[in-house]
Amino acid sequence: MKVVLLGTAGYHPNNRRHTSCVMLPELGVVFDAGTSFFRVTPLLQTRTLDICLTHAHLDHVAGLTFLLDVMFQHRLDHVRVHGEPEKLESIATHLFAESIFPVPPPFEMIPLDRVIETEGEGKITHFAVKHPGGAIGYRLDLPDRSMAYVTDTTAHAGAAYLEKIRGVDLLIHECNFPDGWEEQAELTGHSCVTPVAEAARAAEVGRLVLTHFNPLEERDDPVGLATARAIFPKTELGEDEMEIEF
Repeated sequence: MKVVLLGTAGYHPNNRRHTSCVMLPELGVVFDAGTSFFRVTPLLQTRTLDICLTHAHLDHVAGLTFLLDVMFQHRLDHVRVHGEPEKLESIATHLFAESIFPVPPPFEMIPLDRVIETEGEGKITHFAVKHPGGAIGYRLDLPDRSMAYVTDTTAHAGAAYLEKIRGVDLLIHECNFPDGWEEQAELTGHSCVTPVAEAARAAEVGRLVLTHFNPLEERDDPVGLATARAIFPKTELGEDEMEIEF
């Protein structure tokens, strides 16, 4: 199964990275719809598209406005946007207000009140994570593998959501800051590198890929990979358009 990191920055794009979006082309599933969402089209393999939103901050939903182009270039029978009811209402009211976006794409908004079923007998469940304004994470379970996507939260080894991701083969987790920015991480609802690695170790996941980096950092290593690997050796840095087999 292939996962593609379409965008790996937080807050706003920079010359190296677009904002958050992760795609599983074989399933027609996308997690978040940041500014990198325009990269979805050439990867589409299905006639349906399920977009699972963690929350409604603009760096995670701005790409929904690109759906007109995606649907023009690829025949899709159904496009469903899944999210918490109040977040979907905010997106409909504000992002797609007539004065801002007068011709909304033809997609269906689905409040998250049940397990999402995917191709290949997959199931997507969601769980709350701590973030200003509220956010959720996702876990995908297939018959022979599993992954979790957690972004926009302040990680620590005792976080409640760790039980929801325990034992997944692949964890894609935000890491906005290197160590030393703990106060800013707590204030903004983001994570430093050591707590993310400790969380991965505590949850006994198979592999950790870091994403949602501070857009002011354009270095090859924006958070300190060696620090993470000293705690959880199977850690990698995400890059835009990186393909992951799991």
